[in-house]
Amino acid sequence: MTGPTRLDRAVGAVLGSAAGDALGAPYEFGPAGQLSARGEEMRGGGGWDPGEATDDTQMAVLVAESLLERDGLELADVFARFRRWAAGQPKDIGLQTEVVLTSGEPWDLAAALHFQVNARAAGNGSLMRAATPAVYFAAAGREATMDAARRIAALTHGDRAAWEGTAILHDLVRVALDGADPLAALPATLGAVHPDHRERYGRVLAPDWHPDLATEFNGAVWPCLGSAVWALRTTTGFAEAVRAAVDLGGDTDTVAAVTGALAGARYGQGAVPAPWTAALHVPLPGFGERVLDADDLRALAQRLAAAGSG
Repeated sequence: MTGPTRLDRAVGAVLGSAAGDALGAPYEFGPAGQLSARGEEMRGGGGWDPGEATDDTQMAVLVAESLLERDGLELADVFARFRRWAAGQPKDIGLQTEVVLTSGEPWDLAAALHFQVNARAAGNGSLMRAATPAVYFAAAGREATMDAARRIAALTHGDRAAWEGTAILHDLVRVALDGADPLAALPATLGAVHPDHRERYGRVLAPDWHPDLATEFNGAVWPCLGSAVWALRTTTGFAEAVRAAVDLGGDTDTVAAVTGALAGARYGQGAVPAPWTAALHVPLPGFGERVLDADDLRALAQRLAAAGSG
């Protein structure tokens, strides 16, 4: 029996990230173990409709559509789409992301100026939207995909820690799309991380790290990525990995979205449970009444994979 194709894995990364986002959304900021205790999947709650994806997937879609419509990475266009979306009053938007997007500063200064004032901007907001550009840039290789990740992250996050975490995720998805083991690739990926941040990421991505060892809330980039890799490492299938991520509690939608991107790239779209994708939908505030469903996400992923390969 053959495994999933590269295209199946690409669709799995995008669809899996969205499914994880929607699964985790009703449990956000709750205690650990809530999903297992309640046993409710894609039934909504916490202000979310059943299967409704959050800002994580909404922003990922905006990045994807910019890449496809502009035939590559045009940072000013991505930022303009983000700004239009933020003005559309999404149900949820990260505090830091909102401040940057509504500051009125130009695209190439807004995040840097925010970081100068706040001195810390290492939230997971750039990590959560990375599934789509990770698929698009994967064929370009490690250096190119990590560079693109940093540049997209820097639109809203002035802290290099966020850039490096997003770059790591891009590269792990790249490895998985090639049919290799992203966990085995971690040493090589970490070797391409900025030296100032390599040791800290090495700790949270180590085989003996557990989310209980996190020194920050998992809304920060380090424990968010570490938790997603932990969920992939300690499980043997897509649904099991994403459920483990949600059961960690805290920033459940984003940890599950990142886990879903990795697990989807590893196991392919066929591993994403049909009951999850049946309810899945992605509203796009600021862009009319547009709502994407699972089939729209599949088509988007296929276009990203084809355009990136080309």
